Amino acid sequence: MVTSENLLRDRLGWRRMFVVTVLVLLSVTSVISVNRDNFKTCDQSGFCKRHRAMQPGSSPYVVLMDTLKVMGTSVEVQLVNRKNNIRLLLQVSAVKDNSARVKINEMDPIKKRYEIPVGDALVGEPKLQDMKVLDRSDKSITLGFEDNKILISSEPFRIDFINKEEPIISINTQALLKFEHYRKKDSPQAEEQAPPGEEGENKEDEEKKEEENVEEEKKEEHKEEEEPSMWEETYKSFPDSKPHGPSSVGVDISFPGFEHVYGIPEHADSMALKTTKSTDPYRLFNLDVFEYELYNPMALYGSVPVMLAHNEKRTVGIFWHNAAETWIDISSNTADKNFFSKIADIVKGGSNEIPQTDTRWISESGVIDVFVMLGPSAHDVFYQYAQLTGTTNLPPLFAVSYHQCRWNYNDQDDVKNVDAMLDQYDIPYDVIWLDIEHTDGKKYFTWDNDKFSKPEEMINNVASKGRKMVTIVDPHLKRDDNYQEYREARDKGYMVKNKDGNDYDGWCWPGSSSWPDFSNPEVRKWWASKFHYEDYQGSTPDLFTWNDMNEPSVFNGPEITFHKDVLHHEGIENRDLHNMYGFYVQQATAEGQLLRSDNKERPFVLTRAFFAGSQRFGAVWTGDNMAEWGHLKIANPMLLSLNLAGITLSGADVGGFFKNPDTELLTRWYQAAAFQPYFRAHAHIDTKRREPYLQPEENMKIIRNAIRARYSYLPFWYTLFYDGETKGVPPMRPLWVEYPTDKDTFSMDDEFLIGSSLLVKPITEAGQTGTQVYFPGEGQVWYDVETFRPYPGKQTTYVEAPLSKIPVFQRGGSIVPRKLRIRRSSSLMVHDPFTLIVCLDRKGAAKGSLYIDDYHTFNYRQGEYLLRDFSFDQNEFRSQSGDQFGKFTTKEWLEKIVVVGLRTEPTKAVLKVKGEESSLQWEYNSQYGQLIIRKPGVNIASDFSIKLT
Repeated sequence: MVTSENLLRDRLGWRRMFVVTVLVLLSVTSVISVNRDNFKTCDQSGFCKRHRAMQPGSSPYVVLMDTLKVMGTSVEVQLVNRKNNIRLLLQVSAVKDNSARVKINEMDPIKKRYEIPVGDALVGEPKLQDMKVLDRSDKSITLGFEDNKILISSEPFRIDFINKEEPIISINTQALLKFEHYRKKDSPQAEEQAPPGEEGENKEDEEKKEEENVEEEKKEEHKEEEEPSMWEETYKSFPDSKPHGPSSVGVDISFPGFEHVYGIPEHADSMALKTTKSTDPYRLFNLDVFEYELYNPMALYGSVPVMLAHNEKRTVGIFWHNAAETWIDISSNTADKNFFSKIADIVKGGSNEIPQTDTRWISESGVIDVFVMLGPSAHDVFYQYAQLTGTTNLPPLFAVSYHQCRWNYNDQDDVKNVDAMLDQYDIPYDVIWLDIEHTDGKKYFTWDNDKFSKPEEMINNVASKGRKMVTIVDPHLKRDDNYQEYREARDKGYMVKNKDGNDYDGWCWPGSSSWPDFSNPEVRKWWASKFHYEDYQGSTPDLFTWNDMNEPSVFNGPEITFHKDVLHHEGIENRDLHNMYGFYVQQATAEGQLLRSDNKERPFVLTRAFFAGSQRFGAVWTGDNMAEWGHLKIANPMLLSLNLAGITLSGADVGGFFKNPDTELLTRWYQAAAFQPYFRAHAHIDTKRREPYLQPEENMKIIRNAIRARYSYLPFWYTLFYDGETKGVPPMRPLWVEYPTDKDTFSMDDEFLIGSSLLVKPITEAGQTGTQVYFPGEGQVWYDVETFRPYPGKQTTYVEAPLSKIPVFQRGGSIVPRKLRIRRSSSLMVHDPFTLIVCLDRKGAAKGSLYIDDYHTFNYRQGEYLLRDFSFDQNEFRSQSGDQFGKFTTKEWLEKIVVVGLRTEPTKAVLKVKGEESSLQWEYNSQYGQLIIRKPGVNIASDFSIKLT
């Protein structure tokens, strides 16, 4: 027997769910895979089907060059649909830091089309730069900025981006632009209007002249106008009204010269995106997908419409700034002579046949708003995108540490016992979590008075060891007049409305529920106020938040989410902003944590649903995975895709959320997750308890070692997240980011880099005791982090990996800071000394850095931090300030330096601090040239050097 809530989790359809909630208890057989019937295919989505039915070359749009307006940073020109006379406005702008923006909107819509407000996904209005007119005629205009040219051709309409005489991105190359204008259902068909500029001609003569050429097209267009799905469509008995008719937009975007494209999370698929010629397109539509399948383009919990393309010469990217349901087709082919003939006057020389990836972007509503990021390096694209949507704010140190969670820890005694047992087995952890069962009847911001009668005492007990707690706060509010948060939101008119203007009523964990309209800034402000300690009674400064089910999940809704015609702030339909809802929930929650601390303490909020820009508000996890080897394996490409798209503080549930992992799988999962950005164990309520200390002794020790390894690398991770906030670079990277000319790495997603210094190859198959590891870099050397055995670059080598080992290697030429003393939590490590691991390259040199602050407040933004630059060259180690502005005092000091790859044993090691010299003790192992310098004893903030002679 299981509870009704568990049965709801099966998501087998709203009718069954309704029966289950009424009957309360019912025996069922567990579902073992996603029910595809709950989710649309492209053919079942009217707008996707209409766009996909278009054939290349069929778009009727041309540029009216006589309407061209040239400004200093942008141009505007009108497009016209030759079939119906509907005009669009095209705007092309040069954006600072080597990007561009292409925007297409209706000239005169019957109602304003939705655009994501500036300040939401975009951090602000993009900063523009000057752009010159290089050439202009009645057929085209060529614009220039930096090393780039933008060629806008009039008929057929297309835009080509050219860098140093090479085309790199082209828009509407296949003439698949389709822009469905708003209209009134009973108005005359738009295509009956005369084409522009020909109103004075005899209509009968015109029709006779064009009859042979356009008759079939007009028939097809007329047929399209009559499709019922354009005004209302039904999916599994759920009607979707469209009072303004069809509103979809779509266009093709090509990447000449590129075979590989990446990004557009979230999908349980390979990092290098696949062709969709024989499958559905990749779908971006935030959905609660139960036990998702692997290696298909189905939508999952979050959507980031960012795509990167990479080849040996450059990396480029696009950001499709649209929050509606979006489908993306991908196909690979060869750019032929016809492609180049369109831009022959711009492109000089080169082959007429190069690889090309064609993509097609289709959104249900909104406008076409595309940011083109021109690189040329991956790091440049990361920075360009970060300038648009922001970076991952530097998390508090505990957020990067180990988190212990399950659905659910039963009561205060259970929490106390888990906390004590982890201590008893010397397993460090920083955060313990409570799922929905901790509440009073699934009413968030409350506690179960029987099981959690003294929440402050419970939190304080955990916090006494430097630890934190997290409670779940979901966005659905139980429709209960005795529930304060629901009553307030209802009375203030803060709820999402159905199409008739009444509060939307759907089913989720509490049963009948309503959802605050987080798209309304006033509602977000109200929600944030609920995190004040006097409102969220029982909370303390050591309690943080988890936002789940915020796609939003609606058990009896179409595709288990909102109806698309529900209404948000200012009458905006959900179809326009659906993918932003989870973004707004996390934003409001993070603002609540900031509010309660008077903006002094950094927040921590985990979200399941997300959009571009969500990185600014906290962490993301990959949702309801399973305890299967395939799900362990897919975590690598899923997290790499998230990192490429800016969602960097991300991870997967260790062990799998559903089912029971065997001990080998659980052990290997801990090892992999210890070297991924966000590290949390989590499990379904019906699974067996699987805390590390419950495992067989051998496995417990290996898991403990993996967790301890994570803690030892916290200084390294923290420094990487500082780099992420300042530069937009992700901590977890595909190999091609650092080795851009190495084609062997372009589709590789079973191993990855942490920063540029660590190479990780998780073991993801049962019974595996060794693995083939590809070591990148011609002339490079990589060192095993445990044995310091060297491996040469640009080759694949078999590496032994018994159960006790995860293959991790440090790059020769890097310096990695670590802390090796074992503590119960990260906050107890704050004053511990550092060990620096110096792995030398073939020339005997290495570099690295270390970032330090107080690990939890925003004081670093007022200059209270340290950034240290380390180097080793010509047998001398140096530490000096890496930033003249950072000022911070710390008790942290240098305990040890390990130099690896030193060819000859020194006779002296002389420390020099402030002009004073002293000799240091050391020991040397000739096998791998390992020198250990013990206790230099200097404060880590000091400038100093150590000379080996």
